[in-house]
Amino acid sequence: MITETDLPDTIPVFPLPGALLLPRSRLPLHLFEPRYLAMLDDVLKSPARLIGMIQPFDGPHGTSKLHSIGCAGRVTAFSETEDGRYMITLSGASRFRILKEVEGFTPYRRCDVSWEGFGRDLGPDEKDPGFDRAKLMALLERFFEERGLSTDWDSMKEADDELLINSLSMLCPFDPEDKQALLEAPSLTTRRETLFTLIEFAMRGGDNEEIMQ
Repeated sequence: MITETDLPDTIPVFPLPGALLLPRSRLPLHLFEPRYLAMLDDVLKSPARLIGMIQPFDGPHGTSKLHSIGCAGRVTAFSETEDGRYMITLSGASRFRILKEVEGFTPYRRCDVSWEGFGRDLGPDEKDPGFDRAKLMALLERFFEERGLSTDWDSMKEADDELLINSLSMLCPFDPEDKQALLEAPSLTTRRETLFTLIEFAMRGGDNEEIMQ
């Protein structure tokens, strides 16, 4: 398990629109660009093996900006394909705040970061005392039916509160700004409330574009 003393001051970041990682959750990724293969090679040599997932957005003059808050994950599994690509799994460790982007010679982006304010990310699972699971499941069934989505309903019904809420936050086809709102939620209760709102908005005719992760 990652502890506060394991968290480095500088981490590589992977800007990927719509890809959300949350603490104590797992995110599978497919790496094939040379710069990210180089990033993985360097990360596997580091003690913490952390990659910071971050939402990018378009800046002026065609630049790519980064949101200020992301979530770092530890590489806990990886496998190489015959053509040199990698399938990896990131296990969410802690959110972070970007202090500044580091200029350097790596082909991938790196940032100086602060972990302050996210201490609960390193602790035990969060609880949500006001969670109405039956209400959420009923809403999800309508949402998934409208979108033509499928899932393992038995596993969802048995999942702990945090695992269920975080998994849905990561997997539901929301736009990147909505994913950012879910990431920045200060508590599991706030994230669940945000999730409800986003699903209800989508069912009332919100953005229907699905995000490929």
